[in-house]
Amino acid sequence: MTQSILLSQVFRRVLLAVVALALSACASGPDQPKPLDLGPNPALLGVRQSWSAQIGLVDFSMQPKVVGQTIALVSSTGRVAVLDARNGQQLWAVEVGSPVSAGVGFDGRFAALVTRTNELVVIEDSKISWRSRVGAQVLTAPLVAGDRVFVLGADRSLAAYDAKTGRKLWLTQRPGEPLVLRQAGVLTAVGNTLVVGSAGHLLGVDPVNGNVIWDAALATPRGTNDIERLVDVVSGFVRSADIVCVRAFQSVVSCVDTKRGTVVWKKPSVGSVGLAGDGESVFGVDETGQLVAMRQSDGEQRWLVDRLRYRQLSAPLALGRSVVVGDESGLVHLISRADGSALTRLSTDGSAISIAPVEASGTLVVVTRKGGVFGFQPE
Repeated sequence: MTQSILLSQVFRRVLLAVVALALSACASGPDQPKPLDLGPNPALLGVRQSWSAQIGLVDFSMQPKVVGQTIALVSSTGRVAVLDARNGQQLWAVEVGSPVSAGVGFDGRFAALVTRTNELVVIEDSKISWRSRVGAQVLTAPLVAGDRVFVLGADRSLAAYDAKTGRKLWLTQRPGEPLVLRQAGVLTAVGNTLVVGSAGHLLGVDPVNGNVIWDAALATPRGTNDIERLVDVVSGFVRSADIVCVRAFQSVVSCVDTKRGTVVWKKPSVGSVGLAGDGESVFGVDETGQLVAMRQSDGEQRWLVDRLRYRQLSAPLALGRSVVVGDESGLVHLISRADGSALTRLSTDGSAISIAPVEASGTLVVVTRKGGVFGFQPE
C-alpha cells in the first residue's frame, strides 16, 4: 500500500511538471508569432515613477496583498517584506529560510506563506510565530481573515488554522481530476463565506467548519487525457457586491452570485490569467494577449485590443480611467477603460511582469521577475 501511494505521488509530480513544460513551450516556442511594433509612446496620461524597491527573484505565482496603505510581498527565496505603498519605505522584513511556493496572505497583523517543502509559516508583527507541515503542495496564497489562516492545497484540500496558535481547526477534501494547474487559484472571503476555486467549480464554504454551502459549476473537464481535462480556476477575480467573476483555465469567463450560489453568466474564453473589473466591465487577457472588455451584467464584449498580442501579458488591473497590464519585457501599458485606446507606457527593469499590478493608497505598484518593485503615481 505504501509503495502504491509513493508511486501515485511520483506520477502526480511528473504530470505537474509535464503541464508546466507544456505551458512554457506554448508561451515561448520557436514558432511564437512576433509582437507588433508599439510605435511611440502616446503619453496621454501623466504618470511618474515615485519610488522603487527590491525584494529578490520572484519566479512563482506570487500574490501581493494590499492592506490600507501597506503592501506585503514575498520573494522566491522566502524574504517577506511589508512596504509603505506611498513611498516604498520598508516597514519590516523577515527571512523564512526556505524557498516559497505560495504567498503572501496578510491582514495587517499576520502574514502567511507556504514553502516548497509544504510548510505553512505564519508571521505576527514582523516575527515568525509558528510553522506547521501541510499535507499537500500549495500554490495559492493563504487567506488570513478573522484570526484564521485558510490554506488551499493543490490536491483540492482546504484547511483552517488558528492564526495565533497554529492549531488546525478543520480540513476538507474534494474529489477531482488527477492533474491540477501549477498556478495560483481563487481563495477569498465574501461576507461570511469563503469563495474557493476547485477544478471547474466555484464553491461557497462555511469558514467555521469547512462545509460546502453552494457549488457553482463553471466548466466541465473534456478530452481524452489529463492535460486536456484541466479546468482549474485561476487567481485574479472581480468582485462587485455579491457578484464574483473568475476565469476557468483555457475554458470560460464566468460571474457567480455568491449569495445564491448561482452562475449569472459564462462565456467561452481561452486564457490563463485572471481578471479585473470596475463594477461595469470585466477585463481579461486571452491566450494570444488580446485585452477584452466585457459587460459585467451579461458578459457581452464591449471592446477588444489586439495590438499587445504575443507580449505575454500579466493579468490586468482596473485603475482610474485605465486598464493596466504588464508584459514580458517589463513594460507597463495603460489602456483606456472606455474604448481600449492606448494612454501611456511605463518602463521598469526590463524583466517580465507576470504578476498582476495592484493599487495601494493611490499608487500603482508593479513587481517584476527580478524582484523590482516600482511605485507609480499621477503627475
